[in-house]
Amino acid sequence: MRILVGCEMTYDFAQETPVIAMLNVHASRFSDLERPDNLLTVPAVPLEGYRDTFGNWCNRFVAPAGRFTLRTDTVVRDHGRWDPTEPDAPQDAVQGLPAETLLYLLGSRYCETDRLSQTAWDLFGTMAPGWARVQAICDYVHDRISFGYEHSRPTRTALEAFEERRGVCRDYAHLAITFCRCLNIPARYCTGYISDIGLPLPHTPGDFAAWMEIYLGGRWHTFDPRNNSPRIGRILIAYGRDAADVPLTLTFGPNTLLDFRVTTEEARPLTA
Repeated sequence: MRILVGCEMTYDFAQETPVIAMLNVHASRFSDLERPDNLLTVPAVPLEGYRDTFGNWCNRFVAPAGRFTLRTDTVVRDHGRWDPTEPDAPQDAVQGLPAETLLYLLGSRYCETDRLSQTAWDLFGTMAPGWARVQAICDYVHDRISFGYEHSRPTRTALEAFEERRGVCRDYAHLAITFCRCLNIPARYCTGYISDIGLPLPHTPGDFAAWMEIYLGGRWHTFDPRNNSPRIGRILIAYGRDAADVPLTLTFGPNTLLDFRVTTEEARPLTA
């Protein structure tokens, strides 16, 4: 299967402004790209690429004052299967976890493990460790939070999402991640493209989305508390501790977002 992904963002900058953009497909999918998803800007400015602490690809540049557009797109070759499930995946003992996963047991900017630990153990502590416990967390978060773009707030934490019972995909992910960490399950925040390929019509166009990866049975697994169902064509851009680590764009000055478009759709097969 071929999946066309891309985005275009247009800003109005009040002054010359440094920007970091995290919009390229993650390195784990590089071999699936039919062409490089180079970041283009209008007007053109010099870009400096680098990898952050988590290995995500970033571009830094200085946007001039006035109207400024970022654009990237590519075609991703995908296996076309639904997100895999592994119901027998066990929870790893903390003492047996690889050192690089321990970071994802700790509290972070949006995931207050200290304030939700007792709640997590009260809700899920009696359940058998492993896949079923994580799925129970996803079920709970999916049912507890009411989704709506009008509920979006960039400062909302996991505790606030739990108390307010509303939010967007990042809030679902933050709350589920926090519960998992409280129960000694490594959990990391993911952002990328998600499509509705294979779902019954009508459905909304594909978009950027947040989900989580959970370390069980010696490897990372995808869970999506917002949709709480498998998807075809989930394309990772970046992962970190929470949304603070993986903003799509980070601007160091005042600006107005004038237009925002995301493409994620099945592309036509190549003809011989």
